[in-house]
Amino acid sequence: MTHSTFPARPSSLAPTGGQRLGYILGRTLPDHLHEWVVRDITGPGATRRYAIRCLVPLVPILVALLLIPGPWIIRIGMVLLLFLPFVYFLLALKAIYLRHRLVSHGLDPELLNAHKQQRLGQERDAYESRYRHGA
Repeated sequence: MTHSTFPARPSSLAPTGGQRLGYILGRTLPDHLHEWVVRDITGPGATRRYAIRCLVPLVPILVALLLIPGPWIIRIGMVLLLFLPFVYFLLALKAIYLRHRLVSHGLDPELLNAHKQQRLGQERDAYESRYRHGA
């Protein structure tokens, strides 16, 4: 838990192609790329990147199931029986996996909630300025 916050400005530091591939496969990046890791896990588009990284390895399996001989209804049923629960658990376990990625890099897992807490604070301030201005 070495870092708690990072500057909002984008950094020019980004992992090399090999480092990025290792990161996608679960390896940790060097300390000088922690700012990039935080932006990747908590920044805009983080859910989309997480879903794509998890779904891409599933595509060949789903395509292979569609190539099995038999009626189309059976093939589509096999694909749906695999795909729907996979997506459900993918989304249900997102926070746990992303928290694990932060901890594996030695970062504070509360960074995952920082954006949500900031938004809630802004909503609370707007509410108080609107309805509690005389209190």
